[in-house]
Amino acid sequence: MRRNDDTSMLEKVMLILQTFRTAGGPQRLADIARSTHLPKSTVHRLIQPLLDLNLLQRVDGGFALGLVLFELGELVPVKSQLRQAALPFMQDLFAATHQTVHLGVRDGYDVVYAEKIHGHGGVDLPSRIGGRLPLTCTGIGKALLAFALPEVLDEVLGQPLRRLTPHSITDLDLLKDEVSRVQTAGVAYDREEAAVGGCCVAAPVVVSGVAIAALSVSVPVAQFQPARLGPAVRTAALGLSRKLNRLW
Repeated sequence: MRRNDDTSMLEKVMLILQTFRTAGGPQRLADIARSTHLPKSTVHRLIQPLLDLNLLQRVDGGFALGLVLFELGELVPVKSQLRQAALPFMQDLFAATHQTVHLGVRDGYDVVYAEKIHGHGGVDLPSRIGGRLPLTCTGIGKALLAFALPEVLDEVLGQPLRRLTPHSITDLDLLKDEVSRVQTAGVAYDREEAAVGGCCVAAPVVVSGVAIAALSVSVPVAQFQPARLGPAVRTAALGLSRKLNRLW
């Protein structure tokens, strides 16, 4: 019985912590209770030990994630190893384009952004480090899908296609054609599918034949020049792929 109680408590704690992923900033007790569908009394009871352990901290307006989570996050391999290897290539891309550069990995049906270098473009991008967006609405996501294991591609394409903007692809046949083009060209595009006014060019980072990450450059739609940006992104992704294949 104690084991079930412990599992239930851990699940509730994870629900509380995961609400910060969606919110992207501090939250009030009422916000957390509403997001988790837990009683306020339960949330209040569970938050105190999280504060004691520095997993959460009090801030103006409520609660925020604590430094312990930040310290642990820096030790996650995708953060410490992949990010360290990718940063020189990302910096080269930024120097060449002066636009926002992303490094992303797949988690389930989403892209999780592992690193981001902010560019000078004026478009308001929905991406943030540690944040996630649907694979099917992003250039990085399409690059990851095109060079994923076949069963991963089949599973993702078997789910309902999500819409973030009027330009998001929600027709399965159109998306399959898009993925096929990425497999041929080695470059993926997002044409205002994740954010109106923003486009991106992405390329996969392939280790042992499978995409483990992808790099992208995001630009305002008025500066979307695939012929110029595509080779630069693909060159950076190939360079990072070669480096990781040597390391791993």
